[in-house]
Amino acid sequence: MGSNHDEHGGRTADLDGLKALAHPLRMQIIEALSTYGEQTASGLAERLGESSGATSYHLRQLEKHGYVREIEGRGTGRERWWERVPGPIHLGSAELDHSEAGRAASRVIMREWLHHRESGVRDIIERGHDVLAPEWREAIALQSASVHVTAEQLEQLNERVSTLILDFAREHRGQRVPGSRPVHLQYFGFPVLDGVEIPATTTPQKES
Repeated sequence: MGSNHDEHGGRTADLDGLKALAHPLRMQIIEALSTYGEQTASGLAERLGESSGATSYHLRQLEKHGYVREIEGRGTGRERWWERVPGPIHLGSAELDHSEAGRAASRVIMREWLHHRESGVRDIIERGHDVLAPEWREAIALQSASVHVTAEQLEQLNERVSTLILDFAREHRGQRVPGSRPVHLQYFGFPVLDGVEIPATTTPQKES
């Protein structure tokens, strides 16, 4: 298997698992299954503009590493139905962070993931007002803030927000009630790379 399950229901990918996931079409398949639910290889091919042979092959590779699974009792031998294995996929570990191959695979995965997330936000900005009903337009949140904090404070916030998002996702995973639709939840918290860290010897100051 290309990943290890943790007590929170997520999976921490090992190097083989990262390499298996670091492919644009495989990331597109994961995104499609996460967003739209179970699909067949031919359905994914139509949605992604690929051949069903290609999606079938990559589904089997993703299955080997525990990212997707066949839905038992549904479909036929010619038309199998697939779903994403529930839970977050953790890309980082101390071991992989010290591996150039691990870092390279993580960068490929994150670039592809970010591409899809950015496309979704741009789509909301460009077409959301024309496509969505008023209650859905009012439910949209595109918010950001800039702060000056320590690494420890940022980590604390990240843990709080991550717990909130994961708990919400677990609570509503698999829900198909009237009035519901696919929704993307995004959160970024990262240091500004060209910012300057205040030395530890400096007297702390607060803005008035």
